[in-house]
Amino acid sequence: QLVESGGGLVQPGGSLRISCESSRPILAVYEPAWYRQSPGKERELVAQIAKNGQEKYPGAMRNRFTIRRDSRNLSLQLQMTDLQDEDTAVYYCRISDSWGQGIQVTVSS
Repeated sequence: QLVESGGGLVQPGGSLRISCESSRPILAVYEPAWYRQSPGKERELVAQIAKNGQEKYPGAMRNRFTIRRDSRNLSLQLQMTDLQDEDTAVYYCRISDSWGQGIQVTVSS
């Protein structure tokens, strides 16, 4: 089971960290990832930990988003900085074939 938290409203240029708590260890072999979906758009990859442990980011998120696991390997986190209006979306964590319920992130002044 995956439970997301930390979403909410943030002003443009602000930062936010969202988390995904897992009931089982988050191993790199599961390729844990964050996705997001905006109204009228397809779900898109935001950040991922590859099987070799490397972090992967699409171009638009590189240098602004950071994916990490906590020291217990039970929480997958996404640190987001310099947020813009276009980052407004429902964010989902995915670990192996399990998805979280989604959490709203709204960027607005």
